[in-house]
Amino acid sequence: MQGLSAGQIALKHRVAVAAVVEPGSDTAAFFDTIRAAGVECIQIEVPGRGYLREVRAVRRILDSWRPDVLHTHGYRSDLLHGGAARRRKIATVTTLHGSSRMGGASHVFEWLQEWALRRFDAVVAVSRPLVASLLGRGVDPSRIHEVPNAWTPPQEVVAGAKGRKMLQAPEGRLLVGWVGRLIPVKGCDIFLRALARVEVEGWVARIVGDGPERDSLEGLSRSLGLDDRVEFLGAVPDAARFFKGLDVFVLSSRSEGTPMVLLEAMGAGVPVVATSVGGVPDVIEGPRNGWLVPPEDVNALASALTQSLDDPGARKARAEEAETRVQDRYGFDPWIRAHDRVYRSALDVRFGRA
Repeated sequence: MQGLSAGQIALKHRVAVAAVVEPGSDTAAFFDTIRAAGVECIQIEVPGRGYLREVRAVRRILDSWRPDVLHTHGYRSDLLHGGAARRRKIATVTTLHGSSRMGGASHVFEWLQEWALRRFDAVVAVSRPLVASLLGRGVDPSRIHEVPNAWTPPQEVVAGAKGRKMLQAPEGRLLVGWVGRLIPVKGCDIFLRALARVEVEGWVARIVGDGPERDSLEGLSRSLGLDDRVEFLGAVPDAARFFKGLDVFVLSSRSEGTPMVLLEAMGAGVPVVATSVGGVPDVIEGPRNGWLVPPEDVNALASALTQSLDDPGARKARAEEAETRVQDRYGFDPWIRAHDRVYRSALDVRFGRA
């Protein structure tokens, strides 16, 4: 969102970002960067289930701003605000990043989103499997746009001893990193079970991120006897700036679109072990630039981790290939221009010019 909004400003568009947050949330880190780029920032504070208050607030913004395009992200904003925009003759665009697979109310909302997506003027899918999913949901093929995520180098890079210190990693140990929200779809439990089966010594692992599963995952780590090697660091702002301090990065998700964290790790020159889900195989081309394993296969993940930790030459070669691929194929400027084409296409659909 930060890169997309700032990039559209660079194309001479007028852009506002409206973020719906819980009362008292600290949004300074999110807003400061894009505000500096000239993006207008609007904070909508509502409690988690303050749907009506959120709807009224967004409608006031639409009436005041009269944008040409409304771009929503996530099933909640798709369901609550797409219709209001269309009634005001505003073109609607949404991005399908993937499914959270969290069950409960989230499952119901995602099911409802399937119906809502058919009414959008343009739907961005961040991977080929998501394109297939949209076609299966009855979305008009002419309104589907495959735009994989882009990689942008972090503004600050903290490497070497300083970076390792901030990640609380001791000297003389290989450092394995995992970054993501602690929810079932991200597969941190699979990562922990694989670590317990790694057949080499001399490593530690750091888990960056927070979420509803944190307590149970910390309990799993203790039960697996990983206490002396695994630490949960919680949420770390701009975690990508520390990636160069990692020896191996692991993505153990059960489902994905094209994960930004994967591009960030590869762009930082870090060797990656990842599950073959969503758009990941489009980014990692097998043994040339990383290790790919089947999802939910603890033994396969443990074996790939063992290989990566035990072979510094392979780590170096695959990391170099990965860095080159991300820089060549997932650049920021083409991504921004692809979104500009999506917005223009949505306007054509909305006003019958398609």
